[in-house]
Amino acid sequence: MPGVGKTAIACRWADQARARFPDGQIYVDYAVLRSRAGGDVSEAVGMCLRSLGVDDAYIPKSLEERTSLFRSKTADRRVLVVLDDVDQPAQVRPLVPKGPGSVVLVTSNGKLSELALDGARPVYLAPLDLGSGLRLLADRCGEAAVAAERHAAEQLVGFCGGLPKALQLVAARLLPTGDLTMSELAGELDDETRRLKGLSLGGDHSVSAVLELSYRDLPADAAHLYRILGWFPGRTFDAGTVAGAAGVDVPTARSLLAALVRSNLLDVTEDRRYRFHDLVRLHARERADQQESQLTERAVVERVATHYLALTAFADRAVREDRLRIANLTDLLRSAPNPFSGDGPAPLEWLDAERATILAVLREASRLTLHKQVWQLAEAFTVLFLHRRYLGEWKESLELGAAAAAETMMPAAEARLRSLLSRPLMDLGQHDEARTELETAVACAEVSAHTALTASVHEFFGRYWDRFDAERAVKAYRRSVELNIEAGEWRGVAIATYFLGCAQDTAGHHDTALTTLRGAYQGLMDRNDKRMAARVLAAVGTVHEHLGDTDAAARVLSDAVRALEEQQASHYEAQARVRLADIVERIGGAPETVREHLTRACAIYETGGSPEAERLRERLNRMTGPDDDGGGIA
Repeated sequence: MPGVGKTAIACRWADQARARFPDGQIYVDYAVLRSRAGGDVSEAVGMCLRSLGVDDAYIPKSLEERTSLFRSKTADRRVLVVLDDVDQPAQVRPLVPKGPGSVVLVTSNGKLSELALDGARPVYLAPLDLGSGLRLLADRCGEAAVAAERHAAEQLVGFCGGLPKALQLVAARLLPTGDLTMSELAGELDDETRRLKGLSLGGDHSVSAVLELSYRDLPADAAHLYRILGWFPGRTFDAGTVAGAAGVDVPTARSLLAALVRSNLLDVTEDRRYRFHDLVRLHARERADQQESQLTERAVVERVATHYLALTAFADRAVREDRLRIANLTDLLRSAPNPFSGDGPAPLEWLDAERATILAVLREASRLTLHKQVWQLAEAFTVLFLHRRYLGEWKESLELGAAAAAETMMPAAEARLRSLLSRPLMDLGQHDEARTELETAVACAEVSAHTALTASVHEFFGRYWDRFDAERAVKAYRRSVELNIEAGEWRGVAIATYFLGCAQDTAGHHDTALTTLRGAYQGLMDRNDKRMAARVLAAVGTVHEHLGDTDAAARVLSDAVRALEEQQASHYEAQARVRLADIVERIGGAPETVREHLTRACAIYETGGSPEAERLRERLNRMTGPDDDGGGIA
């Protein structure tokens, strides 16, 4: 890519390999030639002939004759020809020396794949890794300066994306007067909106100027796509997403993406997606802000948000079709292809892989007040977090969705999203905030007159009261059961019955709870809801423990752990494993079994960002005694 140091490496290699070319080295800078009127391949061959001692009076007029003379003059010589900043294969072929042992070394921002037919071997240069970037800074600024502000130096390498040109500009800004520290410069570059400006000394000495050279050479349609992709909220994208963003078909998107890849302004990842270098992305956005209208930006983000809404909704339905949903997406999904049917990707795996992008889309769509897309996407997105507890991301997505629903005065959507929001808030220990959201959700649900939704909100409020008042929880769940029956939501009846049984158990009504839970289990199995049924099974095991039947409790909880793991219900698997570990430990079971369950639960909680992880880590470390084998977690 531009600025990666091609010319510097080519010149360095040429200098080190000087002894291999006793008849000399020839250097042609095509960037300089292109800047001159009439500068072309013929002029480049003429320059090489002059380097070989041919007087101007004897240099032929035509390219063919010049090429023939060049080959004759190099037939008995061993020379190195360095061609810098080539953009067409035709600029190389006339300058291949005839003599054995000669070499042509070419640098280009393009792929020049056609030269492989002539025996060329491509050498692709990647940006520097962290260690090499720090070495470059140390070479320019001094090892002591890097050592004194190591963290800031690492940040600077990261902000520059390992791009040597950018790092040299950083060094140049740090050196002249010495009144700018690495920490201060890192603080400035931390703001993406100021980063390209910060990587500039003015004029041609900037990252933007370097990237501009490749950008100017793009065809008009590829340049337009380049600008549009600067507004894309995520870091990686596929051709289908690009087609949606640009409003073109997929074959056209692939063709335009190929042009950006050939210009090394875009990378292809191992999984055949596309990715900008961070500084290239910022340059593309800079070009878009200057050359496209704000209405275009809004239209692009709206198309991207709609694209991800369709995909996320398909994934949501693939995981569980009969879930309460407020958004009516029938028309959208009717006109869109479903990637999760047949041999498509696993929906939860896809959502997990795309979650950073979806969250970025939610943020950007919210900034541009695309409220309808925001709340609908947030509602569909929550299916991932019901299975994998990334609590911070879940909380943020629902906050954005609830605010968007409020802006569009959609009380049903607001009630749904705020009641869902209570879940990550409760898991994060933010109980007062959860209660506030639930109270607002109840009011919105009553305004909406949506019976099934009101039943759901009462269920969520029951889960709040589970923490503080079991009898109030029982009351809330009974009301949820009644409303679900009224709405004909039989899966909702079974789920609310499950929570009712848990609350009865907490309130000390263990025999009643066992009967209630068995009814909930059967209702869920009748509807093939194996995930919720597995959660009921864990609750049944807990009731057996409370009734003093530890053998039955251990047996049922073991079954529940296996079922929850199969259903990828990791958060509930962790809870069941902790309960099972408690029982095994209490009855004097094998310590390694206890450790196994607690270690797995701790890993699940750590992945989701749950505060439970720290408590389990402490417990595991306490289990590691002086004669132990070190099974605790450091």
